[in-house]
Amino acid sequence: MGSVRKASAWLGLVDDNDDERYYDDDYAEGPESAAPAGEPWVTDPRVQVAGRTAHDQGTRIATVTPEGFGDARGIGELFRDGVPVIVNLTAMDPADAKRVVDFCAGLIFGLRGAIDRVATRVFLLTPPAYKVVSGGQEGHRNGGFFNQS
Repeated sequence: MGSVRKASAWLGLVDDNDDERYYDDDYAEGPESAAPAGEPWVTDPRVQVAGRTAHDQGTRIATVTPEGFGDARGIGELFRDGVPVIVNLTAMDPADAKRVVDFCAGLIFGLRGAIDRVATRVFLLTPPAYKVVSGGQEGHRNGGFFNQS
């Protein structure tokens, strides 16, 4: 099993025993709708940004549930603006989900960010200024919530 295949299995995109190809050369990409000249690009209504009234840029997190690979542009623009993005791929076709994960991997590599799997087919993209803190066993070692003695 190749390293790309192992990474895909770890990310939950393919089964460990599945022998199908990772890349599908026969995919068909739909026509992209270009905005008329002079008009700014409008964010897709499926993109929800939490904290729209927040004054500080560092208090926003976007959640995106793309329906196809064409929605990857919105993910890229949010991440490029320094907004952490939660990408929910559970409603996507597995082939398109693989392409979006590849896009996100290139995005975080190019902009020096990080990607973390939150759940099966749900990922968190964080810009370089952010640090994800795991809620592991630290709380239990320090007395934690359930220590009521």
